[in-house]
Amino acid sequence: MSKFTRHIQYENLDQIKNIVAIGGGHGLGRVMSALSFMKERLTGIVTTTDNGGSTGRIRLEHGGIAWGDLRNCLNQIIIEPSTASALFEYRFTGNGELSGHNLGNLMLKALENMHIRPIEGVNLIRDLLHVKSHIIPMSEIPVHLAAVLPSGTAVVGEVSIDNLTELPSSIFLVPLVETTPEAIDALKKAEVILFGPGSFLTSILPPILLPEIITALQQSQAKKIFIDNLGVEQGPASQLTLSARINWINHTVGKPVIDGAIVSTSAVDFCEGLNIKLMKRPLHADDISYRHDRTLLCKAIDELIGEL
Repeated sequence: MSKFTRHIQYENLDQIKNIVAIGGGHGLGRVMSALSFMKERLTGIVTTTDNGGSTGRIRLEHGGIAWGDLRNCLNQIIIEPSTASALFEYRFTGNGELSGHNLGNLMLKALENMHIRPIEGVNLIRDLLHVKSHIIPMSEIPVHLAAVLPSGTAVVGEVSIDNLTELPSSIFLVPLVETTPEAIDALKKAEVILFGPGSFLTSILPPILLPEIITALQQSQAKKIFIDNLGVEQGPASQLTLSARINWINHTVGKPVIDGAIVSTSAVDFCEGLNIKLMKRPLHADDISYRHDRTLLCKAIDELIGEL
């Protein structure tokens, strides 16, 4: 039985030929999983700045791009679980050097060490796991996220930024790398572009710090939707209201681009001063309250597309 079986017809999503979701971690994986019925019509542009956990250890010891969020998306979008998918998700235990490492991260890193393009490595794993939707790293060049604090002090690394107690004045990439060409092609074709949910500063923002992605978003005629988290985010981004986060995206891109936002019925924030459509719907999953129910999220996206 599949992780997520679709039984519903969606009036607007069924007409969309190309939809792109931007982000990282569990949030983007959840959206990709919810929309997996769209198969080849769905593309995820994935943040590659992670420096924590298994991914951080691999990067520290062997260099390369951050594979964790890419692996997470692949895991969550698997339609038919198999021995291959179980192997890809396997995490080592114990006290040795492999303890805590995810085998999927190591497989992707091995492909990188074999001088295979990261996106081609991802595509090899997609074929192995029978994943139809496209998953694209935001860049194929190693990059870290950095932030400037109000005092002028700079910190480098996603982990350091997530552990801040104050909101940074700005964030940037070190170094400023090139975007994966396939990501730009996907954005040019997109009729709908989704941002979030997920960690705002460290999952959603990194891809839109890339100049080529900024240009693509500025020129895009796609409907652009922000999907809010269901709970209060941990870390400095918890100090940002929904309006502030949308304004941050618009400021980063250089023009107002967000057309609508999807929030839970429990949300108390409103987008005052922003010319966007705000949709409040019940979105909580029954099993884990801070995760979106896949069907409810699809319904909300479908309905908002029809209203934009």
